[in-house]
Amino acid sequence: MMAAANNPRRIWVDLTNSPHVLVMRPVIAELQRRGYDVVVTAREYAQTLPLLERFSIPHVVIGRHRGRNMAAKAFGLVARSAAMIAFGAGKGFSLGISHASNDLPVACAALRIPHVTMFDYEFARLSHSINVRLSRRVVVPDAIPLEALRQYGADERKVVTYPGLKEEYYLSDFEPDQSVLDELGLDRDKVLVLLRTPPSMAAYHRMDNPLFREILAGLASRDDVQAVLLLRTQDQISLLDGISARNIVVPERVVDAQSLAYFADAVISGGGTLNREAAALGTPAYTVFQGVLGAVDRMLAEQGRLIVVRSLDDVRLAKKDITGAERVRRDVSSLVDRILGEHHGA
Repeated sequence: MMAAANNPRRIWVDLTNSPHVLVMRPVIAELQRRGYDVVVTAREYAQTLPLLERFSIPHVVIGRHRGRNMAAKAFGLVARSAAMIAFGAGKGFSLGISHASNDLPVACAALRIPHVTMFDYEFARLSHSINVRLSRRVVVPDAIPLEALRQYGADERKVVTYPGLKEEYYLSDFEPDQSVLDELGLDRDKVLVLLRTPPSMAAYHRMDNPLFREILAGLASRDDVQAVLLLRTQDQISLLDGISARNIVVPERVVDAQSLAYFADAVISGGGTLNREAAALGTPAYTVFQGVLGAVDRMLAEQGRLIVVRSLDDVRLAKKDITGAERVRRDVSSLVDRILGEHHGA
């Protein structure tokens, strides 16, 4: 199926998970600043849609997450990709861009639209077997070696790397807002710990994480600690079953997690994005991820910017010197150059 009369200035961006909104927000803005017409589609999952509303990004909702079952995931890919093909046909898109998504690469392949995929975790094998093979360009951090991507059909002609963390780009214009602390009624005299639950719906993380619950229970017993627990899905509230969690706050709606990460004394996550945001913002970061640690997180661990946790004893529960926090900011324009293939060597 051929997309008719492609407009060289029209780009299709698809967002299927909460972190994708954060990554693509400044990319979309930079593309628009350069005169591109950007159309955004999104899948209903986790905080994806609330975040799009928060950042006032116009979007079209197509499909929803189908849960943990692999058969349901496969059906969801087929169903949403079909809906995406129907949506994109005849719209004149000249390029598709997504971050670790499968649906848009499939739709773009069917419509013969070039696609650029981005990701920063190389062991999501099922996903990358699709999105790398179907994309014209693969944009990843330079911590990920080319050899790790060859199994997905990548080579030096397809892979484009960028220095640092994706979080250092999309947080480059971020300024923390203390009002989130008052919004959640947090006690500023206590040690503030920000936690995010493991990615239990992800195909690359198919195991339970008892360590995360053990840490929750340990924090709940500390009178000197105030914790904020960010859920990926509402059913994860069951992690608190049987825990007396008077000092653990669970926001009922999307909050400014980046400001929380900046003001927190420690960030503990079962995934990757929040920890890397903490690292970019100068906050001590701790991972309880139970899958295979990716190259980016291994790099951060080697630099001392990420601590692999085996028990709560590995977490330093003390107030940090917020004035001494070292932030890393990078130029979003250079990232967009790589996405568009306009940097030297692309």
